[in-house]
Amino acid sequence: MIPQGTAGGYTGKILRVSLTDQRISDEHLDNTTLRDYLGGTGLGAKYLYDEVMLGVDWADPANRVMFFSGPLGGTRVGGSGTIAVVTKGPMTNLSIATQANGFFGAFMKLSGYDGMVVKGAASKWSFIYIHDGTAELRDASHLVGKGTWETEDAIKQELGKNCSVFSIGPGGENLVRFACLVGDRGHVASKGGAGAVMGAKKLKAIVAARGKGKALVRDEARLKKVVEALWEDNKLNTLGDGKAFSKWGTGAWYQFLADWGQLPVKNYTTTIFPEVARFTGEWLRTHFETKLQPCWACRFNHCHLMKVTEGPYTGFGGEEPDYEPTAAMSSAIGQTDPGACIMLANLVDNLGIDANEAGWLVGLVMECYEKGLLSKDNLDGLEMNWGNAEATAELLKRTAKRKGIGDLLAEGTKRVAEHIGGEALTMGVYTLKGGTPRGSDHRGKWYELIDTCVSNTSTTESTARHPQWEQVGLPPLGIDEYDPITVTNQLAKFNGRRQFDDSLGVCGFCINSFQLTIDALNAITGWDFDISEAMQQGLRAVNLLRLFSFRHGLTKEMEAPSIRLGSAPADGPHKGISVMPHWDTIRRNYYQQMGWDPDTGKPLLGTLQKLGLGHLVE
Repeated sequence: MIPQGTAGGYTGKILRVSLTDQRISDEHLDNTTLRDYLGGTGLGAKYLYDEVMLGVDWADPANRVMFFSGPLGGTRVGGSGTIAVVTKGPMTNLSIATQANGFFGAFMKLSGYDGMVVKGAASKWSFIYIHDGTAELRDASHLVGKGTWETEDAIKQELGKNCSVFSIGPGGENLVRFACLVGDRGHVASKGGAGAVMGAKKLKAIVAARGKGKALVRDEARLKKVVEALWEDNKLNTLGDGKAFSKWGTGAWYQFLADWGQLPVKNYTTTIFPEVARFTGEWLRTHFETKLQPCWACRFNHCHLMKVTEGPYTGFGGEEPDYEPTAAMSSAIGQTDPGACIMLANLVDNLGIDANEAGWLVGLVMECYEKGLLSKDNLDGLEMNWGNAEATAELLKRTAKRKGIGDLLAEGTKRVAEHIGGEALTMGVYTLKGGTPRGSDHRGKWYELIDTCVSNTSTTESTARHPQWEQVGLPPLGIDEYDPITVTNQLAKFNGRRQFDDSLGVCGFCINSFQLTIDALNAITGWDFDISEAMQQGLRAVNLLRLFSFRHGLTKEMEAPSIRLGSAPADGPHKGISVMPHWDTIRRNYYQQMGWDPDTGKPLLGTLQKLGLGHLVE
């Protein structure tokens, strides 16, 4: 039952799970907390800061892993089945916030909960089952060793098909640092290693039945109009080549990024990939069989199941990979067969490991193999030549199971480069925190490279896709995209938008217009948010995550790219341009623009007071 006076869009209740003593309880949220933090990343940041203290390691039972919807969750707004996963993660040993689309956020909301906070560690493998306004812990011992797809199938056979299942695969069970959660046939909370945190807690899966409840909306008529306006706006969302995302999915970015020298090719050793045309969304969808598989309330022509119909992998079926896993399992490792890319991307999801990190890791191994830093003897007899799909598949399986060389590779690109040493330290693509860059060549995209390194989420924090600067009153970067002051000023002034979006419980692709998104929030909740308050809420989450990370060991020196990530491209439109000569200026100016100490990066008292966080200064 929704507490009297709770704002629209909420149940006003979260689930508390203590795995150590198998205890489950409810906690009610007040409207002030809901308005200040909204949900998703915002609420996750609050609970993470409040409850995970200094000295708690990512694998410690005292660490929390949290799953939150938001005020848009479960409504008629397209893509409002999203969840945010917030925890302290193993890649950086700092805060992480990552999202997954699909149905879980909507089903959890309709079953009576806005989110759940999980602590402790179970004595045996378990999964959490939310249904009918309650929850229970169930035995998952029969699911150990299964991939994420097999786990989903087995749980649905046990509980019925009308539920959403997010699980970890062998990667999470074996504490691979870049393990992720996968659910609803290929939707992934991929960044930072949240799957390994679940593995440390012996939590195999989270499950939400499609409850009989209904999302509480204060003004249904107004919301219906806003949803239609959002859809009309989203249909106009195209890339520079005019190819509509709504027609070809994120695969439309493949050609676009290649043209701009931002496609990752052979571990950043080049930006030229002659086979580009065979990996675009248009090519894949017109050569292979597809079947639309939309998320909650979504009308986009985005998510598909796909069957390979030509080449050596004919007959293989799985999910159509988004742009990033496509790039990771093709150009990033010099792999030129589209069918093999579909196979590898689905293998990564089934193993429960992050596709981007897998691409950087395999790319590093292949370059080391080419240059003689690794041999077949080092690699369990595998010939890791560029583009060897079968060897890549075996290497990834060994990594997920920590078998042989996989035990080292499971530590992630940064730690592998440090272990090999020497020239390998100049090859790995990573941040000095240990984080994973997204799936492009950031050296030609300074705003995203900088954002990746100074972010508090383990992935980009301020930017998303192609930032629409004008929506917060900023000019386009234009010819100043390589000016360190202009770029960092822009990033800082834009920061807050994305974390607001990630607190709403909705897919970012479905809320292209900032103002219409705020209109939807107000129609649902009955509030009167404006752009200023929305940015304020997003910045509150940003600064909370940052305070948490400083508590857990963040230093200024960690906020920088690896040698390869910061290098100058050898060819392409950005040839010879490197961010590194400007890095000290970039970092210092960004800190100042964010209201942080320019020498340390710590949030200043005045900044925290403006955000209503002054009480956290000590």
